[in-house]
Amino acid sequence: MRAAASGPLGLLGGSFDPVHAGHLQLASDAQTALGLEQLRFLPAGQPWQKGAVTPASDRVQMLTLALQGKPGWCLDTREIGRPGPSYSVDTLRQLRAEYGPERPLVWVLGFDQLRQLASWHRWGELATLAHIAYAMRAGSPASLDPALRNYVEQRRGVAADLRRRACGSFVEFAMRPVDCSSTQIRQWLAAGDLATAAQFLPEPVLAYIRTHHPYSPPHGK
Repeated sequence: MRAAASGPLGLLGGSFDPVHAGHLQLASDAQTALGLEQLRFLPAGQPWQKGAVTPASDRVQMLTLALQGKPGWCLDTREIGRPGPSYSVDTLRQLRAEYGPERPLVWVLGFDQLRQLASWHRWGELATLAHIAYAMRAGSPASLDPALRNYVEQRRGVAADLRRRACGSFVEFAMRPVDCSSTQIRQWLAAGDLATAAQFLPEPVLAYIRTHHPYSPPHGK
């Protein structure tokens, strides 16, 4: 049974290895700027553009802890249970089938992800299934590959478009900068620099890492 059409449903994918302040800032700014009715976090099972990732059980547990007490935010683990590489286009096809042709779906990206969009699997299909909303950080370079820039400009929209139709627009929104990445955090944790990593981790996630040591070197476990 298909869900009824309603307000824009935000979708934020990634490895979340681990989830950190940058992810949460991106989600918060997207929800506010775009008027998202709900925002789903979709951790990847095996991100096709990345190497080994921390076990899904750890990533899901940390994400669950980070989302506690966040109204309108929820966890969607469909990619974790899917065999093979995690492709965003497959996830969007599945969600479009579930929600029908009228529900606005909004795939949320950071600007760095937008710059890499043309390398994604069947990327040209994404805007036929959802809107693409991307963050512009203060001071971030606005350069895109010319072909991708032209593609985005031809489909550029505004936040109001997310309620007018189900898919097809590229919408920009502002994001307050958070100077960290999952890669940096993993490096700090592996080196035993918990104090630096702690500045960018939600407290429940930090407590989980302290207890379960998912990023410690083997001899430190």
